[in-house]
Amino acid sequence: MEKQEFYFILSKGEDYKTEFKENLSGIDKDIVSFSNADGGTILVGVSDTGKIRGIAVNNKLKAEIQSIARNCDPEIHIGISGFRNSLIVSVPESVKKPHRCSSGFYLRIGPISQKLNVEEIRQLFNRQGKLFFEDVVNREFAIKDFNKTKFHDYLRKAKISRTLAESELLRNLSLTNAQGQFKNSAVLLFGKNPNKFIPQGIVTCVLYKGKDKAFIIDRKDFTSDITANYNDTISFLYKNLRLKYEIEGFGPRKEVLEIPEEALKEAIVNAICHRDYSEKGAVIQVDIFDDRVEISNPGGLIIKESDFGKKSVSRNPVIFGLLQRIEMVEHVGSGISRIRNSLREAGLPDPKFEFTTFFTVTFTRPDWLGSSKGAVGKSDQKRLVERLVERLVESQKKILELVESNPGISKAELAEKVGISTTAIDKNISRLKGLGLLRKIGPDKGGYWEILK
Repeated sequence: MEKQEFYFILSKGEDYKTEFKENLSGIDKDIVSFSNADGGTILVGVSDTGKIRGIAVNNKLKAEIQSIARNCDPEIHIGISGFRNSLIVSVPESVKKPHRCSSGFYLRIGPISQKLNVEEIRQLFNRQGKLFFEDVVNREFAIKDFNKTKFHDYLRKAKISRTLAESELLRNLSLTNAQGQFKNSAVLLFGKNPNKFIPQGIVTCVLYKGKDKAFIIDRKDFTSDITANYNDTISFLYKNLRLKYEIEGFGPRKEVLEIPEEALKEAIVNAICHRDYSEKGAVIQVDIFDDRVEISNPGGLIIKESDFGKKSVSRNPVIFGLLQRIEMVEHVGSGISRIRNSLREAGLPDPKFEFTTFFTVTFTRPDWLGSSKGAVGKSDQKRLVERLVERLVESQKKILELVESNPGISKAELAEKVGISTTAIDKNISRLKGLGLLRKIGPDKGGYWEILK
């Protein structure tokens, strides 16, 4: 290994294809986990934080590691080399999967080696062709289709050194193969037009009127790269879910979404990381109804249902690991717990999870306006609305009266009847929306206003 590549690996830290170890403790698990996944590199004599601690590099140590690899079942062939006072163990992807060591089967999930039981590992490799869609070379995708600006922005956010040539950076991050061909992971994350090459890799968001799919108010299909789709989806949720304001003491007011933002973000990230991208014609779907929000993605559970919320096995470990670097993904296997905890803190029911050929999470929407500890009853809600209306200025009250009598009234008509400018109308409408009293259904032209009673 060249000096530049060695220090690049140190700078990017542990990930799906890299493990740091100060000594040989537990190295058998990491060798097995890499061979069961896409291969990887173990740096011995390096701390978890990437500091070189050093180790006595000699033939005895190398022989011990080779013996550990040979004792795996079936045996694993590895490469060993030294660099200064560190040891580099190269573990190739195996063609004889699955492997196990004395303590069981392991698979690389993001930056950790996770233990699986024999049934889980069997199911995993029975479906291997679909599980690693992200690792397949996309032969139609070329350098002209790769968005270098997005890639360089990612390197900056992830604090990854750019000491290596770009081709080496891409290979080290598992975005290209040894021949420099782009993989599907690169298309989904950094393509200029990913939809051209992977049309199923989109997110569809729909707002319905009522509790079924009979009447669509708004629909958006997000067809860009993964991070852009994520941001656009969150914006759609913010636009179409209700907000309230909380003011503590004399501090600034705080916007609070009716369903906790953390829960929604976790659900969207989970859908992106764990969906089955090989299923053509199936997309991530976000549906907003009057009483609930449903987020679903193609691909059911890989693990046993009893382990749901405790283990996390991603169909897209490269994407998972790269998103973890920019903190879109947190600790492996903790997302479901964070969803549940954030809902409980908000006084909302636990989400409902469904596992079929799709994975679906359903959030219950609270009554139109909640207290700081959750939704309130109808009588309390009515009194709260009355108190809010008392605090409105005359122009805001007039807007509500006009909207109630004519839901299709335009902003220009409101401005004329209230006697203020359209800019002032916008500000007052924004205030009414913020208080959860008013919302616009449909487009600016042809839509209508709804007073939230």
